[in-house]
Order: sequence, then structure tokens, then C-alpha cells
Amino acid sequence: MRRILIGLLVASSLLGFSQDKLLTIQDAIRGFQLYPKGLYDVQWLPGGQWFSQLTISESGQTIEVQEISVTKGRNISVSLDDINASLAEDAKLKRLPRANWISDKEFQFMSNSQGYAYHIEKKSIRLLTYKNAFNVNTPQLFSDGSGYIAETEKGLAFDFNGNSAEIKSDIDGIVIGKTVHRSEFGISGGLFPSPSHALLAYYEMDERMVTQYPLYKLADTPATTNMIRYPTAGAKSHHVHVKIKDLRNVSDAITIKTTGDPEQYLTNVSWSADEKYVLIALVNRAQNHMWLNKYDAKSGAFIKTLFEETNERYVEPEHAAIFLPNDPSKFIWWSERDGYNHLYLYDIEGKLIKQLTKGEWIVTEYVGMSSDAKKLYIVGTKDSPLERHLYAVNMKNGKMDNLTQTPGFHNITANSNCSLFIDDFSSTSVPKQIRLLDGLGNLKEVIYTAENPLKDYKLGAMELGILKGNSGEDLYYRVFKPIDFDSTKKYPAVVYLYNGPHLQLITNKWLGGANLWFQYMAQKGYVVFSIDGRGSADRGFAFESAIHRNCGEKEMEDQLTGVEWLKKQSWVDGDRLGIHGWSYGGFMTTSMMTRHPGVFKVGVAGGPVIDWSLYEIMYTERYMDTPQENPEGYAATNLKNHVKNLNGKLLMIHGGQDDVVVWQHSLQYLETAIKEGVQLDYFVYPHHPHNVGGKDRVHLYEKVSNYFFDNL
Repeated sequence: MRRILIGLLVASSLLGFSQDKLLTIQDAIRGFQLYPKGLYDVQWLPGGQWFSQLTISESGQTIEVQEISVTKGRNISVSLDDINASLAEDAKLKRLPRANWISDKEFQFMSNSQGYAYHIEKKSIRLLTYKNAFNVNTPQLFSDGSGYIAETEKGLAFDFNGNSAEIKSDIDGIVIGKTVHRSEFGISGGLFPSPSHALLAYYEMDERMVTQYPLYKLADTPATTNMIRYPTAGAKSHHVHVKIKDLRNVSDAITIKTTGDPEQYLTNVSWSADEKYVLIALVNRAQNHMWLNKYDAKSGAFIKTLFEETNERYVEPEHAAIFLPNDPSKFIWWSERDGYNHLYLYDIEGKLIKQLTKGEWIVTEYVGMSSDAKKLYIVGTKDSPLERHLYAVNMKNGKMDNLTQTPGFHNITANSNCSLFIDDFSSTSVPKQIRLLDGLGNLKEVIYTAENPLKDYKLGAMELGILKGNSGEDLYYRVFKPIDFDSTKKYPAVVYLYNGPHLQLITNKWLGGANLWFQYMAQKGYVVFSIDGRGSADRGFAFESAIHRNCGEKEMEDQLTGVEWLKKQSWVDGDRLGIHGWSYGGFMTTSMMTRHPGVFKVGVAGGPVIDWSLYEIMYTERYMDTPQENPEGYAATNLKNHVKNLNGKLLMIHGGQDDVVVWQHSLQYLETAIKEGVQLDYFVYPHHPHNVGGKDRVHLYEKVSNYFFDNL
């Protein structure tokens, strides 16, 4: 691990040798052309011998299809004009549709409420059975062209082999077919079609008991409110059911017969391969106990609990069961039960067959399985926490082979039987390269190598390294040095941080995982430093859960390890330190400015959590328990209790439409500062949610940057 990191230190420093162009703030924030180009919307076609990509040029967009064959490889290009030439006048498209492949010759799309299949060799169109009778947006098309499902404003719509229907609710507070539990536990949607698409499991959420929360529409005269249902820690939570609809007939949906506390979490919904069963992970509201239950898909009846998991801190299942393609009686389950996220093999009756992966590293992605089912393919951190590699795992003996080898961060797209992989990777020294690998990791072809888009720019040298925390943990850091660096000078430094769960800042990617704002600040004469302390992602359960019941405490300790290192550098002015972060990083920025006053001269806190009792149940109660169970922890982390300690310049920024960290957090902080006679600076983006996006993001980072220029 350390040998690899030393290589990164040398390679990353090469970024400091460039030309004379300088970044503008517009370049730094919205200069998309200054990031390495790659392939867009890469997909493997059924059969696994062709892949497609979206090509973007000045003349427009085309769908490019490339066949993987030594003897007769072909490239086929499909343009908007090609498709429109086969469509009737009232169905002609204004933009190229996304290719949803139903075979290696045809992709499907919708136009004028009708489903079509386009043949890429014959350049012809045929009608499919389904129609968009409900005017839905972005329908989820079934992979065989038999129909679609889609969310609607009041529920969901579907068409399966020409049978169209809608499931909806007109009751305010009853939500059908959408994401639930505030999208925690890996939940990203509310629709779960069966393998044949004939059956559909979906969420139904009753949130009528959840307190309504106002978001102010300041553009209205007078101002109006948009009321959302926002469950705060310790308060009432919503109730969720899973229902199953047979899309082949008009019969009513059946409800899965879950029992227990109605405020429990229903997560990781999956179908058995034969569609007889639905598996659901039930997690209690305290989030320290999980039951993986099996239910009858025809009646909804509970059959049995396959197994349970408990942890005194929390359990957090985030992945549905994966049934083996060659043996539908077995499935793979993800778990952190041994302290690291690994894969386990079970049978459908809940018997543990074996642990498939193990070690002090984590599996970050399940890629697939070989056609003979002898090898499992995963992405993980086995070689370094800063990297992602593709590994082949022997299903019999657990032996693992690294198939990507080249140091860096590898994103993998596999064909259906994992005989071919498209490897899209970068590192601190490689902007981007896209390669074709076979199932043994042999390089078949370099598909694309990106030029360095910053080759004409004057850049600060970047280094990655390791510091030893007070806890004994290795803490990874990244530092950008100013351009025209002179080790005899002392430079101001800005610490950028997040340091919360589910995010890792420091990686062996292009720019070390950073963005161009870091180089913009380096060009302005600033050192920019980041460190991933305890609480950050992808280092194992103990590392991430160390924050339990006292968010901020261990994180501040590790951030101070970084500060100590900065102050020891002869080229850092220890009296001119700044700090900036957003969301959890805003919470950390405010924590550091007031719980360790005097360390930082200037801080900019964006969208900060101020009082965890105002934040949502699902996230907060996992890491803090409830306010009733942990009053000391909530009091210690309530930053209103530390306002009077502010020593330095603090700019707080919030979005007026923030439905994640609601505006009330920073407003209450501001109100407390006024009562305490404490001065701070404050700015609001009235129409933005939790993140300030679009062209206004340039305005945001011009303000952030100027605050450091003026005060640091």
C-alpha cells in the first residue's frame, strides 16, 4: 500500500510543470472542457460482442456501435436523421433518443406516445406493443421491448404487452411507486419489476403522520409556501408497505404482509429468479437490527426470516440480494458483519454456504459472474483505499486476481457473461484511458486515451500522502501547492473538508479526486489541503462508525492532525489558515471555528447542519440515536451552544429552498449569534435547494474565493 502511494507522490508532482495560461473562476467551476474527455453512455449490447457509445460533435450526436471481433469487427453509426427517415411525420424526434437495447441489432425508444424498435443494420423501424397512454416522463423501458413502467405525479403507470394501466392515489400524504426512507439504505427508486417484467413490486408510503415543513416561494407576491413532509430526529416517521401488481391483468395489487413497528425500514427489495418469492430487508427504527425476510409473491404471506444481523452501533444494508444466473436457489448478500463490506453466499432457505470475499478492505461494486459460474467479478479497495480495481474471485477457493493492475481508479462496464470489460480509468498522472480487457485481464485494445486538457495551464504541484492520526489510523491527505512555489516563502492555506459518512475525498484519480477550484486557489497563491478523517467512507465499519453518538468529535481530532502537519511545513503560514466545506463539511467548518477557536482565521460554511435534532430521522438516528436517547451528544454537537466562542471571520451560506439541510439550521445559528452579540457574515441563494447549481455556482465560488482573498 505504501509502495503504491510513494509512486503517486512522484507522479502527482508532475502536474506542477505546465505552461502559462491561468484559470478564471468560470473555468474552475463550469469549465467542463477542461476535464478529460471520455466515452459517453457506454453500453454493452445483448450477446456481449458489441458495445455502443454516444458521440458528440459540432454537427450533432450519433449512436456509435462497435463490434468486438478480430476478423470482422464493424462500426455502425446511427444519427437522428437516420431514425427520423423511418418515422411518420407526427412521430419524428427533435433529439436523439437514448439507446435501450433489446438485441444486438435493435434498440427501443418512445415517440408520440408509441414504442418503437430501430434496426441498426436495416435502418428500419417497427412498432412495439406498448403505448405511453399517460404522458409520463422518462419511462423505464423493459429490456425485451415488452413494455415500460414510470413514475407519475400521483403514482405510477405501466404498459406490459399492450396492457396499460395506472396506479395512483389522490390522498395527500400517500405516495406510490417512489423512493422512500429519504433514499437511505441504498434506495434510489420505488419500482421493482420481476425478471420477466410480468410482476411489479413497488413502495407505498403513508407520510400523513409526518410533520409538514414550509419552503418559502419568495418569487410569489406575497410569498407562498411549498409544504413538504420532513421527518426530524426523534419525531414521527412515515410508514411503508411493499405491494405487488400482476401487470398481465386488472386484478388489484396484493400487499406484502410485513409485521412489526410501522416505522421500521423496508429495504433492498429483490425477486427470486423463479419469481415465486420477494426478499425484503427489514431494519428496525433504531437501525441496530436487520431481518432478511422471504415472502410469497402470489399471496404476500411471510414465509420465514432467512437470517438476522445486529450491531450495537448500526446496521446499514444497501444492496439487494443477487441471485446466481446458473443456480437460482442461491444468492449473494453484502454485509459489513466482519467490519468490512464483503460478499456472502446463501441458499434460498437462509443457509450460509460461505463467505466469498474477506480481508481488511471493502467490496465497492458487484460486477457479475463468468458464464461457467466459476468466477465472481468485483471492484474493491484490496490494493489501496485510494484506488478501485477489478478482481476475479474464484468461487471455490476465494483466490483473487487483480485484472486491472495499473495504479488508479477503475470504473468497469462488463458484458453479460463477464468475458469482456470496458475499463475507464484515471490516476494522478493519467487524465483518462479507456481499455478493453478480457475475462483474464488481458488487454485487448486501448479504445481511447484522453489528452491532458490542462497542458497549457500553469498549475500547482499536487501530492498525496499519509499521516498517522492520534487514534493510530492512517489518514490520507491531498495538498495543492501554489504556482511558482518557493519553499522559502510562507503561504496561506485553505482546508477543504467533508469528513462525513458515505464520501471519500482523497483518491488516486485525476486531480487526486479534486476539482479545478483547488487549482484556481493555487494560482492565487494558496495552499489547499484536504484529509479524510474518521467518519469518511470506504475504510471499513470501525473507521466510519467512530463518529457514533457524537458527530464531529473524532472528525475534528483528525482534522487537527492535518492542521499540525500544515503548521510544521516551513512554507505554510500557520497564522493564516482558512477552512471551507458544504453540508457535513459545513457542519465541520462551523464546528472547527467555534469548538477549536483560533485555529482557523477564516471559515466558509455552506448548507451546514447546526442542530442534529432538526435533521432527518434516517440519517441522524443512525449516527446519533434519537435526541431522547442521546441528549448529551445532541447538546455537545449543537453548534448554537458554541456560537459565543467564534474567533475569526465566518461566512455562512444557505439555499432558501434547501429540503435536505433545511434553512432553519443556519437561520437559528444567525439568531443565536445576534443574541450573543457575535458578528458573522451570511448569504442566501433564495431559489436554490441544498446545492447551488448551474451558472449560479460560479457566483457561489466567486463569493467563497473572495472571502478568503479579503480576509485571509
